[in-house]
Amino acid sequence: MDETPLVHGQLISDQTCITDKTMIHELEQKGYGEIENKKLFLQEFETLYLLYTKKLILKKGKKHFDFDSFMSLCQKTSSEVLTKFLIYRDLRNRGYVVKDGFGFGSDFRVYERGHFGEKGAKFLIFGLNEGQQEKIGILQKKIQEITQMGKEPIIAVIERRGEIIYYKINKMNFYENKSRVDESFDL
Repeated sequence: MDETPLVHGQLISDQTCITDKTMIHELEQKGYGEIENKKLFLQEFETLYLLYTKKLILKKGKKHFDFDSFMSLCQKTSSEVLTKFLIYRDLRNRGYVVKDGFGFGSDFRVYERGHFGEKGAKFLIFGLNEGQQEKIGILQKKIQEITQMGKEPIIAVIERRGEIIYYKINKMNFYENKSRVDESFDL
């Protein structure tokens, strides 16, 4: 990320719009944003990351936003923005290209290092804050849908101190051993 030059963006609704063609190409190559009508639009967590790393100058009209002011603005409309930002920042710092999830309860699609643009995402990650409850049936459904897509489901748990622990999830089947059950009840 250090080689990314300073980017100028305009805040439009809840997305950051980049119009400079050179910057659009540079950011797109690194897995940022989505192109629409020859403009690059960044998600809130991408904008927060670029503000955090001091690679983005963000304006709305004449008003400038820094990381803290933009985070405050995002938190008014999304209670999960801090969780998403923390996971996104951690994965980017580890060298992964990270894109917004596409349903199934996933927060992010994560590409293997060096394979962005060549292969589809290998992992689908969904975040949970420590202490947050999740019904096992919902979790099971998410895992099943993700594995049916040929992706690896991963849960990112954010501890109270802000550290993130990743858990790779596998499907496990428990089959009833009927012969042993029948034997134990023979009197």
